[in-house]
Amino acid sequence: MLESAQTGLTMKIIVPITFSFCSLKLLAAQGADPKTNWTNNCMQCHGLDGSANTSIGKALSARDLTSAHIQSSFTDAQAAAAIKDGVIRDGITKMIAFGSKLSDDEIKALVAYVRTLKK
Repeated sequence: MLESAQTGLTMKIIVPITFSFCSLKLLAAQGADPKTNWTNNCMQCHGLDGSANTSIGKALSARDLTSAHIQSSFTDAQAAAAIKDGVIRDGITKMIAFGSKLSDDEIKALVAYVRTLKK
């Protein structure tokens, strides 16, 4: 009887701890939200609003992502590829690759965030 009570108590402790651990692991796997990823990785060139009105953005001729015309010039798949693999034109890196830093889900969410910048 005592052994059964101890087993029950152990399960009452282990199950919540295991659940908490798994929940934290799932949240970590999801990564940062797209706005945080934008701020940490894209804002330096594309600006907070996506207009590319920054010194680095101007120097690299970064795209104004608030422009409906610019937004219609690429597909979501092309945007995801640019974020993942970077952009090199005429041997010059126009955008660094973020594929080693961001997960595919984070990149997909970032593309969706970019679409919200269109005015």
